Amino acid sequence: MTRFGRSVTLAAALSMSALGAGGAVAAQEHGGVADVARDAVAPASQQEASENQIDIAHHLGNAHEIETPFGILHLPQWEPLHVGGLAIDLSPTKHLVFMLAAAAIVALTFLLSARAVAQAQAQGRPAKGFAGSMEALALYIRQEVVLPNVGHHGEGFAPYLLTLFFFILVMNILGLLPWGATATGNISVTAALALMAFITIEVAGMRTLGWKGYLNTIFYLPPGLPGPLKPIMLVIMTPVEIIGKLSKPFALAVRLFANMTAGHVLVLALIGLTFLFKSYMVGVLASLLATSIMLLELFVAFLQAFVFTLLTSVFIGLMRAEH
Repeated sequence: MTRFGRSVTLAAALSMSALGAGGAVAAQEHGGVADVARDAVAPASQQEASENQIDIAHHLGNAHEIETPFGILHLPQWEPLHVGGLAIDLSPTKHLVFMLAAAAIVALTFLLSARAVAQAQAQGRPAKGFAGSMEALALYIRQEVVLPNVGHHGEGFAPYLLTLFFFILVMNILGLLPWGATATGNISVTAALALMAFITIEVAGMRTLGWKGYLNTIFYLPPGLPGPLKPIMLVIMTPVEIIGKLSKPFALAVRLFANMTAGHVLVLALIGLTFLFKSYMVGVLASLLATSIMLLELFVAFLQAFVFTLLTSVFIGLMRAEH
């Protein structure tokens, strides 16, 4: 809360100083009375604006440190790995730590849930409690999302798509916790997830259709087309098909990134209204609105994981369907 307050207070100071600078120019045109005030305010406001930008970027973006209840935890920084003229930094970052935490949570949750379900089945009764809820959710995603959209023999894609759903879901939820960070608010993370989905989609098409059938998804010619029109159609349709293939992972990456980032920015703006107006009434209303947005973000966390998994399933099914 202190970081939020300082950030938005600095933003307010920037806005006020900008208005003050504009007023100073007007006063100068009418006699130059405000020159001294403008010169005194502008340097400080510019420094505050710079600090404000760094602070907001640190909150929303990636970093080599993690905020904890006990202070700032600085992550180790290693020497970059040089490959030719390219320097690759493999140092751990905040989003990497929360990605690994999400992976560990998903693995631990389902190992324990699977053990509890197996014990319940051995006793001839259904699983109850948390393990039963996880089993029901996993079965819903498998039966209602994966298999109907992937199509025939879609069971082989169920483990990947189930892992994708729960991995994204946990990363989204970790960003809603105090001192947490949303790894899916990093375009590099969502782009990597979309790249893996793209590879899975294309490989599924190659295995199902064969090389000849797969090439038809790129160099498409409608059946019954007259011979003279085939070269023209290839020139027109081939770029369209390639753009269609590339636009799918692009849409997956940008949709997840934008939705998870927008919610955090909105919460930050609402909380900042308290420090901007310095009013208890505004503070209460802003806190209620921010709480509502946080509840909405909890829904969005589930929704975006569901949509990413659903669209990936649909794309795999479309690629595997020869018609």
